[in-house]
Amino acid sequence: MAKPLVVLGILLGVAAASTIIALSVLYSQEKNKNAENSHGVAPTSPATTVSTTLDQSKPWNRYRLPRTLVPESYNVKLQPFLTPNNNGLYIFKGWSTVRFTCKEPTSVIIIHSKKLNYTTPNGHRVTLRGVGGSQPPAIDRTELVELTEYLVVHLNSDLQVGSVYEMDSEFEGELADDLAGFYRSEYMDGNVKKVLATTQMQSADARKSFPCFDEPAMKATFNITLIHPHNLTALSNMLPKGPSVPLPNDSTWNITEFHTTPVMSTYLLAYIVSEFTYVEQEAPNNVMIRIWARPSATAAGHGMYALNKTGPILNFFAQHYNTSYPLEKSDQIGLPDFNAGAMENWGLVTYRENSLLFDPQSSSISNQERVVTVIAHELAHQWFGNLVTVAWWNDLWLNEGFASYVEYLGADYAEPAWNLKDLIVQNELYRVMAVDALASSHPLSAPASEVNTPAQISEMFDSISYSKGGSVLRMLSDFLTEDLFKKGLASYLHTFAYSSTTYLDLWEHLQKAVDSQNEIKLPFSVRDIMDRWILQMGFPLVTVNTTTGTISQEHFLLDPTSEVTRPSNFSYLWIVPISYVRNGVQQDKYWLRGVQQDQNNLFKTTDSDWVLLNLNVTGYYQVNYDEENWKRIQRQLETNPSAIPVINRAQVIHDGFDLASAQKVPVTLALDNTLFLIRDTEYLPWQAALSSLSYFKLMFDRSEVYAPMQAYLKKQVTPLFSHFKNVTNSWNKRPEKLMDQYNEINSISTACSSGVPECKQLVTDLFNQWMANPSNNPIHPNLRSTIYCNAIAQGGEKEWNFAWEQYQKATVVNEADKLRAALACSTHVWILDRYLKYTLNPELIRKQDATSTIISISSNVVGQPLAWNFIQNNWKKLFEDYGGGSFSFSNLIQGVTRRFSTEYELQELERFRDSNMDTGFGSATRALEQALEKTKANIKWVKENKEKVLTWFTDHSK
Repeated sequence: MAKPLVVLGILLGVAAASTIIALSVLYSQEKNKNAENSHGVAPTSPATTVSTTLDQSKPWNRYRLPRTLVPESYNVKLQPFLTPNNNGLYIFKGWSTVRFTCKEPTSVIIIHSKKLNYTTPNGHRVTLRGVGGSQPPAIDRTELVELTEYLVVHLNSDLQVGSVYEMDSEFEGELADDLAGFYRSEYMDGNVKKVLATTQMQSADARKSFPCFDEPAMKATFNITLIHPHNLTALSNMLPKGPSVPLPNDSTWNITEFHTTPVMSTYLLAYIVSEFTYVEQEAPNNVMIRIWARPSATAAGHGMYALNKTGPILNFFAQHYNTSYPLEKSDQIGLPDFNAGAMENWGLVTYRENSLLFDPQSSSISNQERVVTVIAHELAHQWFGNLVTVAWWNDLWLNEGFASYVEYLGADYAEPAWNLKDLIVQNELYRVMAVDALASSHPLSAPASEVNTPAQISEMFDSISYSKGGSVLRMLSDFLTEDLFKKGLASYLHTFAYSSTTYLDLWEHLQKAVDSQNEIKLPFSVRDIMDRWILQMGFPLVTVNTTTGTISQEHFLLDPTSEVTRPSNFSYLWIVPISYVRNGVQQDKYWLRGVQQDQNNLFKTTDSDWVLLNLNVTGYYQVNYDEENWKRIQRQLETNPSAIPVINRAQVIHDGFDLASAQKVPVTLALDNTLFLIRDTEYLPWQAALSSLSYFKLMFDRSEVYAPMQAYLKKQVTPLFSHFKNVTNSWNKRPEKLMDQYNEINSISTACSSGVPECKQLVTDLFNQWMANPSNNPIHPNLRSTIYCNAIAQGGEKEWNFAWEQYQKATVVNEADKLRAALACSTHVWILDRYLKYTLNPELIRKQDATSTIISISSNVVGQPLAWNFIQNNWKKLFEDYGGGSFSFSNLIQGVTRRFSTEYELQELERFRDSNMDTGFGSATRALEQALEKTKANIKWVKENKEKVLTWFTDHSK
C-alpha cells in the first residue's frame, strides 16, 4: 500500500494570522488505512449463534488460524447489485468453493468470514465433499464467531490427514460504502450519480467478500467469476478467459470469467465492476499495460502520464530484481473513493485518483512527483510482497519499507532529470526520526505473537514501517553497495517465489552475496548488524570530538528526560557505518562497532580543518560535534556553502535543531546554522530550515516571539524571493529543475507569511484576476496551493465563498484537494467553524477527506482551538463513521494537538483521554500516547527556550 503522503512540507504561510498550513492535507496524510468498520445493518441468517466468550482452548476464539488445514484453490462467483434493494441496502451475492488439504487431524473447519449471511439449504451454512475418493465426515453444526471473524464448521468425526476436501457456500453481503472488502464507490458524472463496485482486501477484509483462510501465508490459486450489469466492465487480477457472455434467463447481466491466478495471498485479490475506460500500451516485455479511470478523465488524457511511466518502471524493476514481471498484464485504476493512497493488488493496482491521474492543466509538479513515486511503490510490490510475501503482518515493515525505498529508484529511472533520490532523506528519514526519537516509539519488527487482531495489524501501517523501514534498507544497500544488494535480492526472490518469508530469509541471501566476493568486507554478519536496527527502537546520536578524536554513540531522545521503558537486548547500542568528509574530501568508511565509545585519530583536526559525518545522510543516525567543529562548519557554509553537499547542508540544519530540542547544543547554535541561507537558493537546506522552524511557529505563533521571528524570516527570504522573481521572469515561467520549482513555492509562501509586501500584492492580484474570470485560472498549478491559501487568509467571506464554489465545481481531484486545503486558511472564526461542520456531511466533504480537512483547519492558528473543541464534542460520531482501522485517525490526533504547549492544554488532553475510554481510540491509541508525551516535551521546551529565542530573533532580524 502506498506510503503516507509526505511530499513537500511546504509551509503555506499566511501573514494575516500567521497561519501555517503544512500541506498536511494534500501532503502528509496519505495512508488513510481502510476504515475497518462498515455500518450497514446486515440481516442475520437463521442459523446464527454468536460466541463472544474467550475460552482460549477453543481454536475459534484465537485470532490466528490453526495450521490443521491448508487451502489449495478457490472458485468464487460474485454478483454485485449497483442499485439498492427494497430495504434500501446495496448488496452482493456470492457462491464459493474452497479446496483444502488436511495437515493434522481435526473435527472442526475454521475459516474467516465477516458480515456475510449464508443460505442454509440443508440446515447448514456449507456443504462438504471429499476429493479423489476421500469421504467427508458429516456436519454436526455451523456457527459464526463474530469477535474472531470466523465461520466454524463442527464435524461428527475427524478429517483425514493428507485428504483433500471441497466446501461450498452461498452467501450475501452488504456492498457498503465503507472502503473495505467488496464495497461500493459513488461519484458524480455531471449531475448523474454513478455507482461502482470495487475492493480493498488488505489487511483482513477478503473475508468480508467470501469465506477464506485470510492470512498472508495461506496462499492459494483463485478462479474469479463476476456477474455484472451488461453495460459495465468487469476487471480482476487476471485477464478474462474470453468475452463476457449473457447470464442465461436474464440478458441484462453478463458473466465474465477470469483466468486462474498464480499462487497468491488473499489480501492481494481485486475485482471491480464499473463503466471506466482505459488507455493502453504494450511494454517491451509484452506486458499489457492499461490505465483505467472515469470515462471523462480518460477522454481528457489524465491517464497518459501514468501510462507513459508504467512501462519504464516495470522494466526497471524487472532488471533490478533480475526477475521478469510475473503476470501478463498490469492494470492500474484511479478510484473516486479510496481510503489508502494506493493498493498493490497483483495485476490490478487500485489508486486514489490523485495518485494515478495527472492533468497538466491543473496538476502541480508535486502532484506529478506523487504519481510517479506511488506508481513505482506499487509496482515494486508486484515482486517484493506479491511474488514473495511476508508470512505475517509483524514483518510488514520489510514489505512496505522495501517499497518505500525502491520507489525512489524506480521513479528516478522514469524521471532522470528530477534527482528524486535526494528527496528520500527529507520525505522518509527525517520525517520518521521525529517519531522514532520519542520514548514511545517501537521497533521495526514485532514478535508475531504481539500482532493478532485486525486493529493490531492496522497499527503496523505506520511511518516506522514505511519510512524507517525504507531508510534502514537504503543504509544497508549503501554499505553493501547496490550491486551486492541486488544480487542478494534476486537470489531471495528466486528462492521464495510464490511463497512466504520472514526478514531473516532476506538477511541470509544478502549474506550469501557478501560471502561470494572479497571486495566488500563487513565487520559483522548482515544479521548482526541489522538486528540492532530492526529489533530495537530509535537510532543513535553519534558524537565526535575533533580535539581528542573520540567518537561515541547514545540512544537519541528528543526529550532527554523521557523514560525509556522498553528493554533492548543490545542496550541501545548500534553497529554504525560511518562515512565522512574532511575539508570537503571524502574519506574511507569507518565502523563504530556496537561500542559506546571509541577513539581514532581519523577524527582529530587542527586549525581550520572541519569534518562532517554521514555523507548524503545514507546512515540512519544524527551527528553532533564539539563546538569548535560546529563553528568551522558554519564558517564554511557562510563563505562557500557549495563545498558541503546539498543534502549535508540540509543535515546541518536539521540535526542542529533536533540536538537543540534534546538539549545537546544551545538553541542559538541551531539558529546560527540557518544564517547562511541568505546566500543559498537550494531547496533541501531551505526546506530543512522551514520545516524545523515550523515547530517554532507552532510553539510561538500565539506569543511575542512571533514578530521578531517573522522579521528574521523576511530578511532571509527576501533575496530568495528576488532570485525566483528573476529566474521566473516575474513569476511567468517555471524553473526547469524539480527542486527549484519546489523552492520557488517556498520562496512565495515564506515571503507572504513573513509580510514581504510585494508577495502579498502578487497573491491578491492573481486571485482577483481569477475571481473576475472564473473559467480562466491565471495561477500556475505549482503556485495554486500557496496563492489560494494566502488569498483566502488575506481576504474575507467573498474570497472564501468563491473558492468553495470552485471546490464544488472542480472535476480534477488535485485541484479540489488544493482548494479544500486552502479553505482552511481563513482567519475568520465563524467561517472556519462552519467549515468544520461541513466535514461531518459527506455530501459536502467526502468521507475519505474528512480527517485531512479537520487537520488543515487545526494547522491554522485561528482554527486550532475550534478543531480541538470540535473533536472533543464529536469524537464518538467521528470514531463511528471513520473509526476502527482508519489510518487517518492517528493523523487526526497528531494534527490537532501539534500546538499544545501549556499545562492547560495537557490537562485538556488528559481529560479527553479519560472521558472517551468507553468509545476508545482504535488506531489512534498510540498517537494519543505520543501526543501526551509530545505536549509535555513542548511545555518544557517553551519554558527553557522562549527567552533565548526571543533575544536571538530580535538580534538577527535587524
